[in-house]
Amino acid sequence: MSNSQIERILKGGGELFLQAGIKSVTMDDIAKHLGMSKKTIYQFFKDKDELVTALIKQRLQEDEDEMTEILNKSGNVIEGMINMMKCSEEIFARANPILIHDLQKYHPEAWKQFQGFKSEVIVRTMEGLLNKGIEQGYIRPDIDAKVLARMRVMQVEMGFNTSIFPASEFNLWKVQRQLLEHFNYGICTIKGYKLLNEYKNINEDVN
Repeated sequence: MSNSQIERILKGGGELFLQAGIKSVTMDDIAKHLGMSKKTIYQFFKDKDELVTALIKQRLQEDEDEMTEILNKSGNVIEGMINMMKCSEEIFARANPILIHDLQKYHPEAWKQFQGFKSEVIVRTMEGLLNKGIEQGYIRPDIDAKVLARMRVMQVEMGFNTSIFPASEFNLWKVQRQLLEHFNYGICTIKGYKLLNEYKNINEDVN
Protein backbone atom coordinates (compact mmCIF):
# COMPACT_ATOMS: atom_id res chain seq x y z
CA MET A 1 0.00 0.00 0.00
CA SER A 2 1.40 3.36 -1.04
CA ASN A 3 1.29 5.92 1.76
CA SER A 4 2.05 8.72 -0.69
CA GLN A 5 -0.96 7.74 -2.80
CA ILE A 6 -3.21 7.64 0.26
CA GLU A 7 -1.98 11.05 1.40
CA ARG A 8 -2.57 12.49 -2.07
CA ILE A 9 -6.13 11.13 -2.19
CA LEU A 10 -6.93 12.41 1.29
CA LYS A 11 -5.49 15.84 0.50
CA GLY A 12 -7.38 16.10 -2.80
CA GLY A 13 -10.64 14.90 -1.27
CA GLY A 14 -10.27 17.34 1.61
CA GLU A 15 -9.74 20.25 -0.78
CA LEU A 16 -12.94 19.45 -2.70
CA PHE A 17 -15.00 18.85 0.45
CA LEU A 18 -13.97 22.24 1.84
CA GLN A 19 -14.96 23.94 -1.41
CA ALA A 20 -18.30 22.27 -2.08
CA GLY A 21 -19.30 20.22 0.95
CA ILE A 22 -19.12 16.44 1.17
CA LYS A 23 -22.45 15.36 -0.34
CA SER A 24 -21.98 17.12 -3.68
CA VAL A 25 -18.48 15.71 -4.29
CA THR A 26 -18.30 12.29 -5.99
CA MET A 27 -15.44 9.84 -6.30
CA ASP A 28 -15.35 10.80 -10.01
CA ASP A 29 -14.81 14.43 -9.00
CA ILE A 30 -11.92 13.45 -6.72
CA ALA A 31 -10.35 11.29 -9.46
CA LYS A 32 -10.56 14.14 -11.98
CA HIS A 33 -9.21 16.64 -9.47
CA LEU A 34 -6.20 14.40 -8.81
CA GLY A 35 -5.70 13.31 -12.43
CA MET A 36 -5.92 9.63 -11.52
CA SER A 37 -8.35 6.84 -12.29
CA LYS A 38 -11.24 6.11 -9.95
CA LYS A 39 -10.01 2.51 -9.90
CA THR A 40 -6.79 3.68 -8.23
CA ILE A 41 -8.78 5.42 -5.47
CA TYR A 42 -10.82 2.27 -4.88
CA GLN A 43 -7.62 0.33 -4.30
CA PHE A 44 -7.27 2.26 -1.04
CA PHE A 45 -10.85 3.22 -0.11
CA LYS A 46 -13.85 1.00 -0.77
CA ASP A 47 -16.22 4.00 -1.00
CA LYS A 48 -16.52 7.72 -0.24
CA ASP A 49 -17.71 7.05 3.30
CA GLU A 50 -14.47 5.23 4.13
CA LEU A 51 -12.46 8.05 2.57
CA VAL A 52 -14.35 10.68 4.60
CA THR A 53 -13.83 8.73 7.84
CA ALA A 54 -10.09 8.35 7.14
CA LEU A 55 -9.83 12.07 6.39
CA ILE A 56 -11.60 13.04 9.61
CA LYS A 57 -9.39 10.71 11.68
CA GLN A 58 -6.28 12.22 10.08
CA ARG A 59 -7.39 15.80 10.71
CA LEU A 60 -8.38 15.13 14.31
CA GLN A 61 -5.03 13.49 15.02
CA GLU A 62 -3.29 16.55 13.57
CA ASP A 63 -5.44 18.79 15.79
CA GLU A 64 -4.63 16.72 18.88
CA ASP A 65 -0.89 16.84 18.10
CA GLU A 66 -1.14 20.61 17.64
CA MET A 67 -2.85 21.05 21.01
CA THR A 68 -0.22 18.92 22.73
CA GLU A 69 2.58 20.96 21.18
CA ILE A 70 0.91 24.24 22.15
CA LEU A 71 0.52 23.17 25.78
CA ASN A 72 4.09 21.88 25.98
CA LYS A 73 5.37 25.26 24.80
CA SER A 74 3.20 27.29 27.19
CA GLY A 75 5.06 28.77 30.14
CA ASN A 76 2.20 28.47 32.68
CA VAL A 77 -1.42 27.39 33.01
CA ILE A 78 -2.91 30.76 32.08
CA GLU A 79 -0.85 30.97 28.90
CA GLY A 80 -1.66 27.33 28.14
CA MET A 81 -5.37 27.94 28.68
CA ILE A 82 -5.43 30.95 26.37
CA ASN A 83 -3.47 29.12 23.66
CA MET A 84 -5.59 25.98 24.04
CA MET A 85 -8.79 27.97 23.64
CA LYS A 86 -7.46 29.73 20.55
CA CYS A 87 -6.58 26.35 19.08
CA SER A 88 -10.08 25.03 19.87
CA GLU A 89 -11.63 28.06 18.16
CA GLU A 90 -9.60 27.39 15.03
CA ILE A 91 -10.66 23.73 15.02
CA PHE A 92 -14.34 24.65 15.20
CA ALA A 93 -13.90 27.46 12.65
CA ARG A 94 -12.63 24.96 10.07
CA ALA A 95 -15.73 22.84 10.62
CA ASN A 96 -18.07 24.96 8.50
CA PRO A 97 -21.85 24.36 8.69
CA ILE A 98 -22.09 22.54 5.33
CA LEU A 99 -19.42 20.01 6.32
CA ILE A 100 -20.99 19.49 9.74
CA HIS A 101 -24.42 18.93 8.20
CA ASP A 102 -23.08 16.46 5.63
CA LEU A 103 -21.05 14.56 8.23
CA GLN A 104 -23.97 14.27 10.59
CA LYS A 105 -26.50 13.20 7.96
CA TYR A 106 -24.52 11.03 5.54
CA HIS A 107 -21.38 9.83 7.34
CA PRO A 108 -22.27 8.57 10.84
CA GLU A 109 -18.90 6.95 11.55
CA ALA A 110 -16.98 10.13 10.67
CA TRP A 111 -19.48 12.17 12.72
CA LYS A 112 -18.93 9.82 15.66
CA GLN A 113 -15.17 10.45 15.38
CA PHE A 114 -15.69 14.24 15.37
CA GLN A 115 -18.10 14.19 18.32
CA GLY A 116 -15.78 11.91 20.24
CA PHE A 117 -12.86 14.28 19.70
CA LYS A 118 -14.89 17.24 20.91
CA SER A 119 -16.32 15.52 23.97
CA GLU A 120 -13.22 13.52 24.92
CA VAL A 121 -9.96 15.07 23.71
CA ILE A 122 -10.79 18.78 23.92
CA VAL A 123 -12.88 18.48 27.09
CA ARG A 124 -10.31 16.20 28.77
CA THR A 125 -7.45 18.56 27.93
CA MET A 126 -9.41 21.59 29.11
CA GLU A 127 -10.39 19.83 32.33
CA GLY A 128 -6.76 18.94 32.99
CA LEU A 129 -5.71 22.56 32.48
CA LEU A 130 -8.36 23.84 34.88
CA ASN A 131 -7.34 21.37 37.59
CA LYS A 132 -3.67 22.29 37.11
CA GLY A 133 -4.62 25.97 37.38
CA ILE A 134 -6.43 25.29 40.65
CA GLU A 135 -3.32 23.57 42.03
CA GLN A 136 -1.13 26.52 41.02
CA GLY A 137 -3.52 29.08 42.49
CA TYR A 138 -4.52 30.74 39.21
CA ILE A 139 -8.01 29.20 38.97
CA ARG A 140 -10.70 29.43 41.67
CA PRO A 141 -10.74 26.24 43.79
CA ASP A 142 -14.55 26.30 44.07
CA ILE A 143 -15.18 25.67 40.36
CA ASP A 144 -16.11 22.23 39.03
CA ALA A 145 -13.56 21.53 36.26
CA LYS A 146 -15.73 18.80 34.70
CA VAL A 147 -18.66 21.19 34.32
CA LEU A 148 -16.66 24.22 33.20
CA ALA A 149 -14.61 22.29 30.62
CA ARG A 150 -17.78 21.08 28.92
CA MET A 151 -19.40 24.48 29.15
CA ARG A 152 -16.41 26.12 27.48
CA VAL A 153 -16.43 23.68 24.55
CA MET A 154 -20.15 24.28 24.02
CA GLN A 155 -19.53 28.02 24.31
CA VAL A 156 -17.05 27.92 21.43
CA GLU A 157 -19.46 25.87 19.32
CA MET A 158 -22.30 28.28 20.08
CA GLY A 159 -20.13 31.25 19.06
CA PHE A 160 -19.91 29.86 15.52
CA ASN A 161 -23.66 29.16 15.30
CA THR A 162 -24.94 31.66 12.73
CA SER A 163 -28.55 31.11 13.78
CA ILE A 164 -27.61 32.65 17.15
CA PHE A 165 -25.02 35.13 15.85
CA PRO A 166 -25.93 35.94 12.20
CA ALA A 167 -22.85 36.82 10.13
CA SER A 168 -24.67 39.92 8.85
CA GLU A 169 -24.80 41.31 12.39
CA PHE A 170 -21.79 39.83 14.17
CA ASN A 171 -18.09 39.33 13.56
CA LEU A 172 -17.76 35.72 14.71
CA TRP A 173 -14.18 36.18 15.95
CA LYS A 174 -15.27 39.17 18.06
CA VAL A 175 -18.04 36.98 19.47
CA GLN A 176 -15.43 34.35 20.37
CA ARG A 177 -13.21 36.92 22.07
CA GLN A 178 -16.14 38.17 24.16
CA LEU A 179 -17.08 34.65 25.22
CA LEU A 180 -13.43 33.82 25.98
CA GLU A 181 -12.91 36.90 28.17
CA HIS A 182 -16.16 36.28 30.01
CA PHE A 183 -15.09 32.71 30.76
CA ASN A 184 -11.50 33.53 31.71
CA TYR A 185 -12.30 36.33 34.13
CA GLY A 186 -15.05 34.23 35.71
CA ILE A 187 -12.75 31.35 36.69
CA CYS A 188 -9.58 33.17 37.79
CA THR A 189 -8.37 33.95 41.29
CA ILE A 190 -6.85 37.39 41.98
CA LYS A 191 -3.44 35.88 41.15
CA GLY A 192 -4.78 34.49 37.88
CA TYR A 193 -6.63 37.73 37.13
CA LYS A 194 -3.38 39.72 37.34
CA LEU A 195 -1.55 37.30 35.05
CA LEU A 196 -4.47 37.26 32.63
CA ASN A 197 -4.35 41.06 32.42
CA GLU A 198 -0.63 40.89 31.65
CA TYR A 199 -1.26 38.57 28.70
CA LYS A 200 -4.18 40.69 27.54
CA ASN A 201 -2.03 43.83 27.56
CA ILE A 202 0.76 42.02 25.67
CA ASN A 203 -1.69 40.79 23.01
CA GLU A 204 -3.25 44.24 22.65
CA ASP A 205 0.20 45.81 22.23
CA VAL A 206 1.08 43.23 19.54
CA ASN A 207 -2.20 43.83 17.70
